[in-house]
Amino acid sequence: SRFFFFFPGKCGSCGPGYASPLDAMEGPREEIIYVPCIYRNTGKKIPDFLATVDVDPKSPCYSQVIHRLPMPNVGDELHHSGWNVCSSCFGDPGRKRNRLVLPSLISSRIYIVDVGTEPRAPRLFKVVNPEDVFWKCDLGYPHTSHCLGSGEVMISTLGDPAGNGKGGFILLDAETFEVKGTWERGDEVPPMGYDFWYQPRHNVLISTEWGIPKVLGYGFDPNDLGKGRYGRRLNVWDWSTHRYIQAIDVGEDSAPLEIRFLHNPNASEGFVGCTISSAIHRFYKTECGNWAAEKVIQVPSKKVEGWILPEMPGFITDILISLDDRLLYFSNWIHGDVRQYDISDTRRPRLVGQVFLGGSITKGGPVRVCEDEELESQPEPLVIQGKKVAGGPQMLQLSLDGKRLYVTTSLYSAWDRQFYPELIREGAVMLQLDVDTERGGLSVNPKFLVDFGKEPGGPCLAHEMRYPGGDCTSDIWV
Repeated sequence: SRFFFFFPGKCGSCGPGYASPLDAMEGPREEIIYVPCIYRNTGKKIPDFLATVDVDPKSPCYSQVIHRLPMPNVGDELHHSGWNVCSSCFGDPGRKRNRLVLPSLISSRIYIVDVGTEPRAPRLFKVVNPEDVFWKCDLGYPHTSHCLGSGEVMISTLGDPAGNGKGGFILLDAETFEVKGTWERGDEVPPMGYDFWYQPRHNVLISTEWGIPKVLGYGFDPNDLGKGRYGRRLNVWDWSTHRYIQAIDVGEDSAPLEIRFLHNPNASEGFVGCTISSAIHRFYKTECGNWAAEKVIQVPSKKVEGWILPEMPGFITDILISLDDRLLYFSNWIHGDVRQYDISDTRRPRLVGQVFLGGSITKGGPVRVCEDEELESQPEPLVIQGKKVAGGPQMLQLSLDGKRLYVTTSLYSAWDRQFYPELIREGAVMLQLDVDTERGGLSVNPKFLVDFGKEPGGPCLAHEMRYPGGDCTSDIWV
């Protein structure tokens, strides 16, 4: 399917997605978004569910949940999702992007959801039981799902079935969704796992590390720092041999999370967001053929009173890159802001947009900022349609044309409960920001609010977002 990248535009018998990232930017406007909603750690013993949200401003149900698909089990912790096939299969008319792959971070179940029969009312297609993952892969705590051009689905994991750290990958057949085994080969594997991205043209896959699952499960304990319990490496794999070949150290307890190559499949660079160290690193292929990283953005900590530590990091929890590789976005979940950077010069990102959407330093809250390198005063709380936004900006998803940025406020239920107990009481929200793609700039759309505090089952925690037609974080062009 890689050859279709060179022939953008319509073709007689195309497969799913788009021929190129720039073609995708010309795709239709999003009308619905799928959002996993979590009840684990909220005190409610009911299943997580997949929400379908109407995002069509011409619809009478605009910014409302129009369908809920409850899972058959309690305590899964739905988290991230992916597709059975994506734009890497554009040239194959026999493929359809009609199944959403929905791993459960805690139970290690993998749900396969049929979104093709009725996109506005998804239905459960198959459940991959955790025992299959444990026995066939010796892995658990699945996180990121990407489809491969080979007709397989690949899912990264945080650890082994016992909750120890272990960076590995589950392979599923993309039609039957049977567990085929692990992707990795050889005896050496990273000590932890989390997210990943691959670029076949450079024969590389790079994965990241969050932390040891049985440590993360109970919340964030500052006493775990300095003990090797949080990630510090970008892990480089040979794409063709499936072997772990290199570790790039980005700092003790940095916890590198979301990793994004540039979308252009010829590009040999990208960016990764480090949560605890609140830094963005650019990673790149060197002249020698190996890989390296350099810090290009540092969000300064704020000296505070009334928080768990005397210095408050920004806590970068999600990043994404626009499909034309011009703009980088990331969220500071603790500070409360979303930032937009011009990355025309990838080594020198330039801040061009910023907006505060809640967070831990808003006026009137328990935290007093004593020293701040960036702000002259603490930001005002965000009130939209009469609701004060609880928590801070977390997961991001950009429209294909780059003009609308969607934001949800839940990170992970155990950490939500610890850092933002009001999220448990009041539920997460989903917001939409209008994006100035020419001069730079972000502004809240006052007409858009999805209040997950008003769900029939009670307030819940909304996490990642996916469009039926693919998006900036799930499509990889090969």
